[in-house]
Amino acid sequence: MRPGIFAKTFSRPSLEAVFDAVVGHGIRETQFNMSVAGLPSMPEEIDPTLADRIRRASATRNLTLAAVSGTFNMIHPSVEVRRDGLRRLRVLADACERLGTPVVTLCTGTRDAEDMWSYHPNNATPEAWRDLLASTGKALEIAEESGVVLAFEPEINNVVDSAEKGRRLLDEVRSPRLGVIMDAANLFDQEDPSRDLSRSGEVLGEAFDLLGEDVVIAHAKDVNESGEAVAPGKGVLDYELYLKHLVEAGYDGPLIMHGLGDEEVGKSLAFLEAKLVVAGVAEREARR
Repeated sequence: MRPGIFAKTFSRPSLEAVFDAVVGHGIRETQFNMSVAGLPSMPEEIDPTLADRIRRASATRNLTLAAVSGTFNMIHPSVEVRRDGLRRLRVLADACERLGTPVVTLCTGTRDAEDMWSYHPNNATPEAWRDLLASTGKALEIAEESGVVLAFEPEINNVVDSAEKGRRLLDEVRSPRLGVIMDAANLFDQEDPSRDLSRSGEVLGEAFDLLGEDVVIAHAKDVNESGEAVAPGKGVLDYELYLKHLVEAGYDGPLIMHGLGDEEVGKSLAFLEAKLVVAGVAEREARR
């Protein structure tokens, strides 16, 4: 296990300069976003020459694109918006072989029409779940045709707002093309006594019992006592317990840092490296 980072953490004038910033920190794995290459995150089209340029730029720096962000609102109240998201997902998935990445990350979505990361009370309705299953089924058809794996993330503001619902989704679609993004910080809800930070052991234990064997990508951010997302090392998340569960689940991929600023990367990286040493799974010398 080793630290990685969202490429879009760094704002630079070119994708090559962004990759230079990533490897300049000794990081060798990143979650890519097409915005780094000057396109929308979910573009209408991707020029094959641009995809080739991205792959060359990463390969010459010995940088692995562990995943590419393919988030759209899978349960948007507008059917046409959902269809457009699926069209763009196909564009992205079809480019993955040229990009050199096998994983596309998803957002299960919300009934909020403006922001796919915002809570809406109708997320809990049977209709919202029905639309999620429909969108997921179409997305998996795209994944099968493109040869990629899709990964979704339980997130308290989305329709899949818990590990339990994540397990339900996996069980209902039953596809080897669907996996999980594990982000421990997103499992807690300070407004729900059963999932507040004082119950870290129970919340993390349940999440890994339900989803551990299906983790494709692990994210690394932190959460403070108010429930706000902060940079790794700036909150109160029990990282030693989080890493212990990842190890026991057999996860040996990157810990993708996000939710932090450019100026916070150095300290957060040092924090993660130290925790990985404690967990006995650090690859510090291999990465340098």
